[in-house]
Amino acid sequence: MSSSAPPSIDSIDTRFGDLRIRRVAGHLGGEVLDLKLDPQLHPDVIEHLNAALVAHKVLFFRGQDQLDDARHQAFGARFGRTVAHPTVPSPQGTKLFELDASKGGGRADSWHTDVTFVDAFPKISILRGVRIPAYGGDTVWANTALAYERLPAQLKQLADQLWAVHSNDYDYGADRVQVEEERLNHHRKVFVSAVYEAEHPVVHVHPVSGERALLLGHFVKKLVGLSTAESARLFEILQNRVIRLENTVRWSWRQDDVAIWDNRATQHFAINDYGNQPRLVRRVTVHGEPAVAVDGQRSRTRSRPEATNDARIDEVIAATA
Repeated sequence: MSSSAPPSIDSIDTRFGDLRIRRVAGHLGGEVLDLKLDPQLHPDVIEHLNAALVAHKVLFFRGQDQLDDARHQAFGARFGRTVAHPTVPSPQGTKLFELDASKGGGRADSWHTDVTFVDAFPKISILRGVRIPAYGGDTVWANTALAYERLPAQLKQLADQLWAVHSNDYDYGADRVQVEEERLNHHRKVFVSAVYEAEHPVVHVHPVSGERALLLGHFVKKLVGLSTAESARLFEILQNRVIRLENTVRWSWRQDDVAIWDNRATQHFAINDYGNQPRLVRRVTVHGEPAVAVDGQRSRTRSRPEATNDARIDEVIAATA
């Protein structure tokens, strides 16, 4: 979390042009200081933000009240082609993905990497706090590259060979103590209105850093070639390596904060501890590419809905956000 005290010199990373980045946790996360996000930022600044994002995995920006929906989307487009969510409708006239806690399904409270149920899952997500509760509602990210790096050699050898089926039709209530009927209905009627499945390597090579990272999270349905029971046991072993506390960073949101994360090297979890308080966040998502396994094979589509119009075709080919 940000502190009112000035950051120490040792905590500031200045490797990226003129950016001043305060490290937030030991293994990922940096708060970019004194920068207002804008679609018209100089190309050098965008280049430095991209480099800092690969290094820190998650970047945080306080008080970005100059961003509205249009500027948020235009800023996101500086990082690549932005895409809408393949099943959840965007607010009218936008490609934004909205999480509204006052509506069913607006609480992303399980560990996941965004939209891995498509082969070319997003590379970058940009989340803006539109309405933040007075307390609670923090988000936690985990470093999936460090999780792989710290595996014992024997587990690395096993994980390098594994592939997983990811689907948006997953067991929504598996890790939740209690699930409200409204949220279950939203999941069934909206999020799973069209079912996607993709096969990804459990270990993939980051296209920029070259790091190997675990590609797991709650969209994993099973491991290819293994039984459901075997899949569950191996998944638990590897997933627990990702979400160890020392491998995470936690951000306490304030109004108009923005978080940008490298979706190729992280998982995240929105903590559902704010009761009935309003919490509204909106996300711009940048199109990615299929993951590449250590042997060079690429992620592949297992199933996807038939496109019914040109817009849908564009969404499906984009393998969206």
